[in-house]
Amino acid sequence: MQKYHTTKEGDISEMPRFLIEVHHEAEQLACARIVQLLLSTGSHYITHADWGCMDGEHTAWIIVAGENKEQARCILPPAFRSVAKIVALNKFTMEQIDGIISQLQP
Repeated sequence: MQKYHTTKEGDISEMPRFLIEVHHEAEQLACARIVQLLLSTGSHYITHADWGCMDGEHTAWIIVAGENKEQARCILPPAFRSVAKIVALNKFTMEQIDGIISQLQP
């Protein structure tokens, strides 16, 4: 996936970023097989996933850039797409959050 894209207005901007979260079974052999299956895809994104298994959190986390959530979901093997949670990521500046708070305060 590219890091930049062209907006509807013709501007070039950074691609939206997404956190992909894939939970899996905690049983040791099942966990190992799922990790093996995901790693064997050879996908750069999946082979660089962060895993919580060694701390008892049987989840893989992957951050990707993409046009939308569905494009991000498509990096996963089909068997994992329906169970994955995809979250659009954002950052805040102090100015943005100050503006939000001032609008929300009575």
